[in-house]
Amino acid sequence: MATAIVRSSLRAALRGGASRSSQPPKRTFSSSAGHDEAREAAKWEKITYAGIVSCTILAVVNLSKGHPHFEEQPAYPYLHIRNKEFPWGPDGLFEVKEH
Repeated sequence: MATAIVRSSLRAALRGGASRSSQPPKRTFSSSAGHDEAREAAKWEKITYAGIVSCTILAVVNLSKGHPHFEEQPAYPYLHIRNKEFPWGPDGLFEVKEH
């Protein structure tokens, strides 16, 4: 076991692994993040404001249009057929009583 550790440390020293591990790793993937983030945030801010304005205009146009009013259905006699009395009386529970 000890020999394996010594061998791996020798291999790392011969390859130059000791000099690599002493330096901190360089992060190149976020080097220009500050400029891109500001530009991206400004772009989405403009898109948001444009979306708010367009949705508001669309809502005003749709709500200002007239909508159709349909005629009420005629009182068909077969719609309120009652073959037996309700437990609460001859009229419906929520209907206006006409006595």
